[in-house]
Amino acid sequence: MSLPESSSAKKTGFNTRAVHAGQAFEPRTGAVVPPVHFSSTYAQDGIGGLRAGYEYGRGTNPTRDALQEQLAALEGGTAAFSFSSGLAAEDSMIRALTRPGDHIVLGNDAYGGTYRLISRVLGEWGIGNTPVDMSDLDAVAKAVAAGGSASGGGKTRLVWVETPSNPMMKITDIEALAAVAHDAGALLVVDNTFASPYLQNPLALGADVVVHSTTKYIGGHSDVVGGAIVVNDPELAEKIGFVQFAVGAVSGPMDAFLTTRGLKTLGVRMDRHSDNAQAVAEWLLERPEVEAVLYPGLPSHPGHELARKQMKKFGGMISVQFKGGEAAARKVAESTSVFTLAESLGGIESLMNYPSEMTHASVKGTELAVPVNLIRLSCGIEDVEDLIADLDAALSGLDGGS
Repeated sequence: MSLPESSSAKKTGFNTRAVHAGQAFEPRTGAVVPPVHFSSTYAQDGIGGLRAGYEYGRGTNPTRDALQEQLAALEGGTAAFSFSSGLAAEDSMIRALTRPGDHIVLGNDAYGGTYRLISRVLGEWGIGNTPVDMSDLDAVAKAVAAGGSASGGGKTRLVWVETPSNPMMKITDIEALAAVAHDAGALLVVDNTFASPYLQNPLALGADVVVHSTTKYIGGHSDVVGGAIVVNDPELAEKIGFVQFAVGAVSGPMDAFLTTRGLKTLGVRMDRHSDNAQAVAEWLLERPEVEAVLYPGLPSHPGHELARKQMKKFGGMISVQFKGGEAAARKVAESTSVFTLAESLGGIESLMNYPSEMTHASVKGTELAVPVNLIRLSCGIEDVEDLIADLDAALSGLDGGS
């Protein structure tokens, strides 16, 4: 666990905090980039005599502490925890805050890996779940109140939402959802991966826990896997910190360093990601081959006004549905050259994904299944003219323009 250095850190701008939080120069040499600490253990000045609080790498590491301080400062939290992957972060957090017999209400368009973890892994541990449309607050309230009663389960402990959601790009009112959760004595967990701390701060809107796959926009260069949890409440921090230490799914020193390096440029990257995605989405909207463009930056998006209210910009993610159905989506996904067909998102390079068979294959046949005519675009920081030309060539290759 790491705390921001002082309250004054919160008064500086986002990009200043991104560059400087947790990044004090190394005092012996004056190196402006803190060294990466690879040591697994630390010398003690006698039994129990710890130097600067460090004992063993699973519990604490200076490089990981620096990243955690940076994450807390950027999300407006008081404590952050860095894990070996986004799913490791989610798993540790759920185990810290729930017990067998408890219940989770989550979005019915949640990331496939999250649903697989909750339903198949933690379900066997005795955690129940109910997927629901998070834009329908009445339905959420009913699901929260019902808990796991239909299946013999217990009280709802967590309400879990992604906004924007992956890959349907739904926007949920965080403040309103927090009120629903808190009225029922539950905690609101917000997966902020798509927005990043630069575009959206759920803790300021009433959320209790923020989760990230730092693999995505925070790392930003497709070269490191990681996850993070950020909270404000000391009791929650103590519980999550204990599980992080006891289970040990922590980020290694090099992973923490790479994530910190990426995080320093998050603001400038997100501006470019968002601007490129806005231009691509507007271009796609005019294409005859396209059935729907799912991007909150478009005035036609049902969550556009809400996104304007709770986000700084609209992000770099777009989902597209094609009139030509599954065949058209598959052909486009395999016909680009600047957009690379690959898992993941949020890197500086543009990626294309066919969720039904890739990132969300684990929810095929369930109510969370992704439409087969949909592709997901992660717009990188390349020249937007090249992104549009690449998509133009791919779409023009569809039979009959459909």
